Amino acid sequence: MNEPNELIEQRYINLKKLRDAGIDAFGNKFPDTQSSSDIKASFAEGRKVRAAGRIMARREHGKSVFMDLKDLSGRIQAYARKDALGDEKFDILKGLDIGDMIGVDGELFKTRTGEETIQVSAYTVLSKSLLPLPEKWHGLKDVETRYRQRYVDLIINDESREKFKSRIEIIKTIRETLNAKGFLEVETPMMHPIPGGAAGKPFKTHHEALDMPLYLRIAPEIYLKKLLVGGFEKVYEINRSFRNEGISTRHNPEFTMIEVYEAYSDCAGMMALTEEMVRAAARKVLGTEKFVYQGKEIDLGVWKKVSFAELMEKNFGIRVDEPLAAWVDKLKSRGIELEAGKVSKTQIINLVGEMIEPVAENHPVFVTDFFKEISPLAKEKKDTPGIVDRFELYMGGMEVANAYSELNDPVEQRKRFEDQVKADPEAMIDEDFLRALEYGMPPAGGLGIGIDRLAMLLTDSSSIREVILFPHMRPESSEQ
Repeated sequence: MNEPNELIEQRYINLKKLRDAGIDAFGNKFPDTQSSSDIKASFAEGRKVRAAGRIMARREHGKSVFMDLKDLSGRIQAYARKDALGDEKFDILKGLDIGDMIGVDGELFKTRTGEETIQVSAYTVLSKSLLPLPEKWHGLKDVETRYRQRYVDLIINDESREKFKSRIEIIKTIRETLNAKGFLEVETPMMHPIPGGAAGKPFKTHHEALDMPLYLRIAPEIYLKKLLVGGFEKVYEINRSFRNEGISTRHNPEFTMIEVYEAYSDCAGMMALTEEMVRAAARKVLGTEKFVYQGKEIDLGVWKKVSFAELMEKNFGIRVDEPLAAWVDKLKSRGIELEAGKVSKTQIINLVGEMIEPVAENHPVFVTDFFKEISPLAKEKKDTPGIVDRFELYMGGMEVANAYSELNDPVEQRKRFEDQVKADPEAMIDEDFLRALEYGMPPAGGLGIGIDRLAMLLTDSSSIREVILFPHMRPESSEQ
């Protein structure tokens, strides 16, 4: 955002005027203020109030001036008169710029048009703004600037502020729902000696004192399940996780999710819990369980299930009990060319699985019955070998949650890890996790919900960057 030099120069001149007048342009504390919304909610003519905010508009009328002061809760009008402040203080007030922050003391009154207003009896300069605020903050060119300079976006765009306030309420509601059910919020390491708990490429670092490689966590799953072994029966963590992969409208390398684990529960228990938390969050931030996301209505009163295994057979003729060569032949017959010796079942599932994701539904959809090859930490269903007791939740065409009945058999878990290593030489076996399982982990359900994507849905945001305060961006110089 390149501002004309003369506008910036004038602000520095105005800064010097304040200092020449003996005024601290960057102020001190201004305690005991009331928010603009509280002042309006308890408005009483003649009541004395104290407020602070940023000057967003100003209208001069000879020996008086009107200002709009903005704080987190909204705006309130302030009115100052020369005869009340005195010549010097009034002239200083008139010399303040849009964007400057002030604190005011005064009495409430209503203007002739009925607007609730503070009649200023005293004011304090709190912070001088040396860069002019943009008059317009929209358009394709400004989108990148909004993300990069989020502080300006939040000043100008009330919609952005409201989105992030909604995000905060979503997290708060999820936390309240779990706490009421007796879940304990815990914290687990963000640096792991072995990357695990989910599929994804990790960020790698090195600890100098221990002289060992460490990885920023892909997911907290392994540590949370160790807590189940230790006797913590209901735990959750609202966590930051990291994946060294591409950036898109749905992916940020650093993201927020919640993982929940409940002993003696299972996938069905996590399904019910997911529905309860999502519906509660929607009611809190929207006041309804029906909302529009990118032009399509989503009704949280209807939750459906579809079977991944059935969709694979219906769309590609692939059955879980067939050999790899049969899968390759069936895909070739449908125009998808693959070489049997160069692909694995896991690669095929990931390739064609994206083609059957539910993208057009106007209600939440639980996709169940996943193949064991892509679910190394999930418990296999007893009645259908090769299929695990797992679901992924899709809303608005996005995967929002993932859950399963946790595999707690250490022998089977070791075999799954070994199969992963055979398919991927970079995969590692987590011996400490296997040792924990050998002490005995109770049967449990585990759940992960993407907070960023849920916030996208409930704020009707097309990009994940709209709901992350400071999303990762390319270096600024490369875009200019």
